Amino acid sequence: MRILLAEDDGPLASFVAKGLQAENYLVDVAAAGDEAHAMITERDYELLVLDLNLPRLDGLQVLQKVRGNGNASTRILVLTSRTEVQERVRCLDAGADDYLTKPFSFAELSARVRALLRRQGQLTESVLQVEDLSLDRLQHKVSRAGRAIDLTPKEFALLEYLMRNIGRRVTRAMIMEHVWNLAFDTMTNVVDVYINYLRKKVDAAAEQPLIHTVRGVGYQVGASSS
Repeated sequence: MRILLAEDDGPLASFVAKGLQAENYLVDVAAAGDEAHAMITERDYELLVLDLNLPRLDGLQVLQKVRGNGNASTRILVLTSRTEVQERVRCLDAGADDYLTKPFSFAELSARVRALLRRQGQLTESVLQVEDLSLDRLQHKVSRAGRAIDLTPKEFALLEYLMRNIGRRVTRAMIMEHVWNLAFDTMTNVVDVYINYLRKKVDAAAEQPLIHTVRGVGYQVGASSS
């Protein structure tokens, strides 16, 4: 699942992003309000963690623009040092789903993120299934034929992307953009390396492989491709 963190405090943003990434979330960071607004209009995010004290466009304006543009599906968690009741009311009335004040416990932030994404999971499929391979996007668990598979955060994100595109041929460039958030470099083999990691864990003990190479294109999960 992809999260956008809008926070202009660099050390705090790094701390929160690393904590969420350790829990297998894909995290993008925006240091200004206009940057956050541009990113959320260009890419689908399940959750926006939003500071109110952002430069160029403050958090409340970002919130109002996101909801005003018709985006009702992205969950929005306001994370701010503003403790006044009226600020909380303004944000909730503007469309925020939750409000957490600084200083905060990361454990509580993580719990609130999970709660909001469970709510999001009611709108989108939270468990992805391809034949006997199952991936739980909320619990961050993967199993095949009942056997638990332990994946690193990046392996999990790659498998999730492939499974969300079941039966669809995805290129290395598409994978680099959606999983690594980078433009594809033809000189790198990082996608192929991680595909091999996944194959060893997902397909090694199975009779039929699920991760297939599409010659000249990229990869596909599901029915075998030539």
